[in-house]
Amino acid sequence: MARIPWLVHGFSTRSGGFSRPYGGRALNLGFTKHDSRTAVESNRAAFLRSLGAVDGKRTWPLVTLRQIHSDIIHCVTVPPRSPLSGDGLITRSPGLLLAVLTADCLPVILVDTKQRAVGVFHAGWKGTVRRIMEKGVGEMRRWFGTRPQDLKAAIGPGIHGCCYEVGPEVRDEFESQFAYAASLFRETKESDAVREKYPLLFLTARAPGHSELPKKIFLDLVEANRRQLIEAGVSQNKITASPLCTSCRTDLLFSHRAEKGMTGRMMGAVGVR
Repeated sequence: MARIPWLVHGFSTRSGGFSRPYGGRALNLGFTKHDSRTAVESNRAAFLRSLGAVDGKRTWPLVTLRQIHSDIIHCVTVPPRSPLSGDGLITRSPGLLLAVLTADCLPVILVDTKQRAVGVFHAGWKGTVRRIMEKGVGEMRRWFGTRPQDLKAAIGPGIHGCCYEVGPEVRDEFESQFAYAASLFRETKESDAVREKYPLLFLTARAPGHSELPKKIFLDLVEANRRQLIEAGVSQNKITASPLCTSCRTDLLFSHRAEKGMTGRMMGAVGVR
């Protein structure tokens, strides 16, 4: 995507801003209860300038959403007068920066290299199971005549399968929607100090007071969205994904789960020059 001359896009980290509540000088781009509006507005202006989303000294209008973990996608041509609710934005109007805010969920960017159209999507497990990326491709086709083979996709930093523990009800929902759902999950057993110290004891009998350990279930959200894009017709070799896990890399990224809610927000953003 970096070679597309008319494209403005990027994924932020937590570094290099004006926010103090999250340690150091953090680049928090969300209006959270812990941070000041002044700091967030300064952070946003700095991020837009770093992307090149400027006309002279004026930064482009920034279009965001009240994100609701849905499959709702809006096509925008001008900055909306009131906040939009949903989890996807698409446009081919120059000079608008579309953005989603994340702190574990995936930010996903779509770019139609032929029609000069773009989209950005907030994909948590709920949006993913509702097929938000498949619907995003469909909405770009409906509004702009996009062909899936002309799309490039970039999946930004989010929580990975190493850390994204979910309940069995999440797996059940995916299995009801996707034939390949089993490949998106892995199971591990809870660790047990006694079991680890005396493994032979558990080969033949269950130690008193030690019942069968519950299983942990982990979801690979990145692979889930990659597979969904492929199913929607996007070429596999045109999909890139960040290797960074938000939960593993709180030195560089915000993670709502790892930081127990006391965290900022990153941004995935895209626009057309």
